[in-house]
Amino acid sequence: MTGATGYIGGRLVPELLQAGHHVVCLARNPAKLDRRPWRDLVTVVEGGVADTEATRAAMAGVDVAYYLVHSMGGHDDFAAADAAAAEAFRNAAAEAGVGQIVYLGGLGDEGSDLSEHLKSRHDVGRILAASEVPVTELRAAVIIGSGSASFEMLRALVEVLPVMVTPRSVNRTLCQPIGIRDMLAYLIGVAGNRSAYGRVLEVGGPDVVTYRQMMDRYAAAAGLPRRVVIPVRPLSPVLSSHWINVVTPLPIDLVRPLVGSLINDVVVKDRSIDAIVPRDTLSLDTNLNLALRRVSGSEVPTRWSGATPGRPEEPDPSDPGWSGGTLLGDYREVPSSASPERLMQIVGALGGRRGWLVGNWLWALRGALDKVLGGVGMRRGRRHPDEIEVGEALDFFRVEKIEPGRLLRLRAEMKVPGEAWLEWRAEPNGSGTTLIQRAIFIPRGLSGRAYWWATAPAHAVIFKPMVNKIIEAAESDSPDWPVAQA
Repeated sequence: MTGATGYIGGRLVPELLQAGHHVVCLARNPAKLDRRPWRDLVTVVEGGVADTEATRAAMAGVDVAYYLVHSMGGHDDFAAADAAAAEAFRNAAAEAGVGQIVYLGGLGDEGSDLSEHLKSRHDVGRILAASEVPVTELRAAVIIGSGSASFEMLRALVEVLPVMVTPRSVNRTLCQPIGIRDMLAYLIGVAGNRSAYGRVLEVGGPDVVTYRQMMDRYAAAAGLPRRVVIPVRPLSPVLSSHWINVVTPLPIDLVRPLVGSLINDVVVKDRSIDAIVPRDTLSLDTNLNLALRRVSGSEVPTRWSGATPGRPEEPDPSDPGWSGGTLLGDYREVPSSASPERLMQIVGALGGRRGWLVGNWLWALRGALDKVLGGVGMRRGRRHPDEIEVGEALDFFRVEKIEPGRLLRLRAEMKVPGEAWLEWRAEPNGSGTTLIQRAIFIPRGLSGRAYWWATAPAHAVIFKPMVNKIIEAAESDSPDWPVAQA
């Protein structure tokens, strides 16, 4: 397995393990795999695909070699770098006696004027196939899943820009996106499948759409108003790339080849894959909704790139820092001499008549505003002054998770353009306890970002003194809950 630290490879490895395969990962930086839950279940060989000796050693006794790497975003001349790496990998596979190479390339009509990016993907497939090792090349367009570069560019543009100026090709070029779980199923289905040997197989979902239509579908799935798209004829790919780099977190070296590919239709013309790996692929809308699941189970990640692994459409620890959508927050970490249990006792008694220790008039004002907007406001209070249970209301929050003596997480139910949580975690630190307080916000569209920054001054007034007041109360000699301070 090459590319195990990347988007596709990082999601494919656990699927292969679950299917009963033994997996060997070739990684230039094996330390990147240390946090993966499956790390101890695979063999890791240090080296890159251009390192023939390391690659040959990793392939010893291997039946199937996955080629899931490319140089896009890492080299000025990524096509030349990709070609050299593919040739080295092909030769090592032949010398090691590998039974099959599986390669993930890109859709695009060979007879058209392919972009540099897509032409490079096709060239790599031809280079890999130029040996006695049978190659299966799967060609796909946009892969829908949190973390894929194309999807993250779509997500960032639609969420940030209510109005956007685009090349005319956005309204004309056709694309046939595929969900990550379908892509993984095809990658596994062709492995060791002799019907797929020496074949170029096109894969895609059931929907063929323009990029403009895909933007509209994303906006609908994300609960955003339909975006205004103004197509402009002279807008060059270079100018578009720089603009996208400014308004999204994606690096320019990654954006440029993706934007350049917008000129080419990327649709399935040959459905031979259906006879080899029969599968009913998921619709674009279903895949968008799966990819937009904000929470894996009940866990809220500190960063999307450090999310708890869940479904393949969701954020994963191997994803780059620019992926997974925007996560805003206020983070406080303060040491205390109090026990975790005492700290969480204080935290668990917040709200209701006792208030929130700091800025109670601001909390009341926010509650009143919420009522005006049709929300729940602060009138619900809390069921019991000292006891708290998962699922019950607490002012304008809902108790989402409790780990006694360790964690309390509240999900906000007030009217906000996004999703919000307030969380406390008590971690023993040897000499005492560290109290970690997080206010977490996932904005919805431009209005969500504007809301967060507009309320940032109030956050500064509340959250820093709040965590200090909690520690002060926990460390006091008095067993009673302190009187709330305005």
